[in-house]
Amino acid sequence: MEDTKKPRRSLRVSTPFSFSSSSYSPSLTPSSLPTVVQGPCAACKVLRRRCTDTCFLAPYFPPSEQLKFVIAHKVFGASNIVKALQELPESKRADAVSSMVYEANVRIHDPVYGCAGAISKLQKQLNDLQAELAVTQAELLIMQCQQQQQNEELILGSDWQPHCA
Repeated sequence: MEDTKKPRRSLRVSTPFSFSSSSYSPSLTPSSLPTVVQGPCAACKVLRRRCTDTCFLAPYFPPSEQLKFVIAHKVFGASNIVKALQELPESKRADAVSSMVYEANVRIHDPVYGCAGAISKLQKQLNDLQAELAVTQAELLIMQCQQQQQNEELILGSDWQPHCA
């Protein structure tokens, strides 16, 4: 019987920040390069579409921050990101993008609880630290009281009665 399975092709996976050695041209000097050349925004790069001057996502996903869009796109999808941003006033969109990227990043690391899990862990850590601070403050008060008691015993002698119990 002949094997009907086709051999798998190996895929070359590149990270968003990989550089190819063939893209470097030693004949280009900084003075010969155009001064205002900006490639497509990170969203258009990832989505493989033409980036125009009026690209809606360009202000929030610059070309240098491709990973930021990749993370948000993986969790929310490009159309949902656009819809969410369109519903907001322009002054709040940058904060919304930061929140979406943070939420997506946490959701990737903790798919079940996401930000709620991170907030819960931080709240528990805060409560533990507050309890530790209260214990330390109580110990400090006891030590101060003992120090005061020792100082007064030295000054007054042995017939002194302590103020701190």
